Amino acid sequence: MMGRSHALSGWCAGLAVAPLVGLTSVAEMVPFAAATAGYALLPDLDHQGASAARLLGPITRLVSGAVRAFSGVLYRLTKGPRDEEGTGKHRHATHTLVAAVLLGFLAASLGDRGKWAVLAVAVTGFVLAADVLGDWVVLAVLAAAGWSVTGVGPGPSVADAVQAGLTQIGGWIGAAVAVGMFVHCLGDSLTRSGCPWLWPLPIRGETWYEIRLPRPLRFSTGHWFEHVVIVPILTVGGVLLLPGAVQLLQHLFDATTVWLAGQS
Repeated sequence: MMGRSHALSGWCAGLAVAPLVGLTSVAEMVPFAAATAGYALLPDLDHQGASAARLLGPITRLVSGAVRAFSGVLYRLTKGPRDEEGTGKHRHATHTLVAAVLLGFLAASLGDRGKWAVLAVAVTGFVLAADVLGDWVVLAVLAAAGWSVTGVGPGPSVADAVQAGLTQIGGWIGAAVAVGMFVHCLGDSLTRSGCPWLWPLPIRGETWYEIRLPRPLRFSTGHWFEHVVIVPILTVGGVLLLPGAVQLLQHLFDATTVWLAGQS
């Protein structure tokens, strides 16, 4: 499983997409990115060994079994003449752009019902992300809310900031779900198995055509390349995309340059 890579790529994508949908404050961007990180793990609910399937024990295992069964039936009903004779249970129904868009619209409709609906969808993403990346994800959300009210004097609390951020996110929580799931598909397209995220578009006689990189560029799940190259790059990117991070680094660089000049 590429759990850590998927979650980190979701985090980066969330931070990059948030400003595009008008979410620009720290209290909005960080919860949005945390939710996107969690939903970047959701497609692997069709694998019983994935973190999403093991998260709540027998409950999520039961859901995983239902998802696998549905995916298998859908595969048999829609496979093309050149699709392989597989079960269609893993990397199929949940690993498509169609699934990402549909679940995104569902989450968006829930998000339009108010901050508590947004909270329910967002917390699900937070829990999924924290299970793979660690509790720092939840702490980051609380810290972002705390940062947003620092220096404003008496009045809004961290809880108020969290609620305000969720209210501003609103139906855009659906974008976090859709973007997270699609980023997962793109990540799987880097591997040797590929990902059929363009279903049901027929390609070369296959409706479940696996999109993947040219053969020399592919790697296996869990390969050293993922841990040594991809995870570090995503980690650095996830820090640099935080609001104000680049400016802070620039200030530190300028201050260091001035200090070194004074020492010479």
